[in-house]
Amino acid sequence: MSTSASRQHREGSAPDFIERLDPGLDLLLASDARVEKVCEGFTWCEGPVWKDGFLFFSDVPANILYRWTPGSAHAEVFLEPSGGIASNPDFREPGSNGLALDAEGRLLICQHGARRVVRLEKDGHTQTVLADRFEGRRLNNPNDLICHSSGAVYFTDPSYGFAEKDASPLKEIPWNGVYRVRPGGIADLFTKDLPFPNGLALSPDEQILYVAVSDAALPRIMAFDLNPDGLSGSGRLFFDAVPLLRRGFQGTCDGFKIDIHGNIFTTVPGGVAVLSPQGKHLGTVLLGVTSNCAWGDDGSALYITATDRVCRIQTNTRGASFRS
Repeated sequence: MSTSASRQHREGSAPDFIERLDPGLDLLLASDARVEKVCEGFTWCEGPVWKDGFLFFSDVPANILYRWTPGSAHAEVFLEPSGGIASNPDFREPGSNGLALDAEGRLLICQHGARRVVRLEKDGHTQTVLADRFEGRRLNNPNDLICHSSGAVYFTDPSYGFAEKDASPLKEIPWNGVYRVRPGGIADLFTKDLPFPNGLALSPDEQILYVAVSDAALPRIMAFDLNPDGLSGSGRLFFDAVPLLRRGFQGTCDGFKIDIHGNIFTTVPGGVAVLSPQGKHLGTVLLGVTSNCAWGDDGSALYITATDRVCRIQTNTRGASFRS
């Protein structure tokens, strides 16, 4: 990469550039694939999910959950406050973050401010709490989540929402954990050994749970083989993003999604990396700092939340959640 291009990425701009590292990327992103901006003007957008022909996403500091209609230049406010409480000085990011759908198509929401995971019922107003405590102690700031076909919900619970993060006096649990909520509502600790757990994804066969670690110095993705009970032992390193930091890119491993073949589209320093099911880095859509992504339209469009804007790129694959 040229020095000027590297400088652009460090400053967070979004040049239309795809770095191709392996011929396998050509099967997933066409040679003429381009990034398209669909809407902008947000503070820090996150947690996108496609539902009923709309894209839903969070602006976490602004405490707003947005809904974007295809063809529109603007997104509309869907839920405010989205984090379950009004903004206050104890929270740097009080709003909703990660979003997902359950088997019935209901919206699942991680709420930083209310420190809980909720399900938005079909009336569009009622919020059913799925998890807000572990062993009697309040959660930190649930960040991202994914629903297993069994109905279990996995979620991460770092402390990014607090004004003082891990040093916040509001923090009741000494670790930043990953949890599994059983369909009956019981929360199990999946792991407490990751300092900054963030995004989650399941392999297409649901045998592996991937967890992004948003460590500023050691960004990475871990893989956990799931036991029959849905829990796991120690994880293994799946992808090390430190080399991207060394190239001067900004950002970290945050949110990600998986296609029908098990390829991973993950935010990394510099943009969205495409990884094979074996963890080989095939290439990167260089967008600057990015937070998350989601499959939409017919399942072949990848929507990307990138700081103050939402972008889209057409792929030659489809999201695992769109498999027929």
